[in-house]
Amino acid sequence: MPRKRPLEEPESHDRWLISYADFITLLFAFFVVMYAISQVNESKYRVLSDSLVQAFQNPSRLPNADSPANPARAIVGQEQGGIIGPAPGSTEDEAAIRAMMAQMKALGAELSTLLDPLVKEGLVRVSETRLGLVIEINASVLFRSGQSALEPQATRTLAEVARVLSTTKSAVSVEGHTDNVPIATPLFASNWELSASRAATVVRLFVENGINASRLTAIGHADNQPIEAGDSAEARARNRRVTVTIQATQAVGAPGRPAAPPPVLAPNLVPKGG
Repeated sequence: MPRKRPLEEPESHDRWLISYADFITLLFAFFVVMYAISQVNESKYRVLSDSLVQAFQNPSRLPNADSPANPARAIVGQEQGGIIGPAPGSTEDEAAIRAMMAQMKALGAELSTLLDPLVKEGLVRVSETRLGLVIEINASVLFRSGQSALEPQATRTLAEVARVLSTTKSAVSVEGHTDNVPIATPLFASNWELSASRAATVVRLFVENGINASRLTAIGHADNQPIEAGDSAEARARNRRVTVTIQATQAVGAPGRPAAPPPVLAPNLVPKGG
């Protein structure tokens, strides 16, 4: 008798579902793993961060901190970002702060004596801030209206100031300010250009009189930082000024970035005029 052929199973059209289900399972597992490793234990992170900060602020906590060959010891207290300064919180740091305060006090007294006639007239103010000494000079002493060229007498006065500052290593920033009356001339399209040009003129004179250019910064504020509100002639005259800030940090190539917070100067360090 002829042999019966086995019945063939009907072809399944749903076999792709098995591969698809495997793919979805793997994809789900992948995202679960990615989510898990993206979570940071905040408490452990803070502990690690605080430990690192304390270690670098206090070299004695580092291994072999007293060894000159220790690389961490060699970095802390050396030149950092252009500013030379000891490690914060160290005895060297305290001594540096005391020395800087004494230097600022002597510098303020010398500048006050130098600028005394203008201080008495209310055209110059010498004051102390947390950043250092600030000399605020009324623009009428330095420039003609709408101009950035220094007057001859102002040139002589600023040259004397530069002579005093050249004996220090402090970073110096010069900031120009105008009143709120708009200006539009062939030289200055707005008060921005005028204030920046005046600050740059003073900086250039300082460089010509012996101050290292790397210590200096020129900034123009236009009329955005008034010290007296109102549109009166007196208020506008008060707001037209140039401020010279002698910072309580020693600059080497990159002024303005102190390695440690600047010291708080003693109150009434310099007599205020005007």
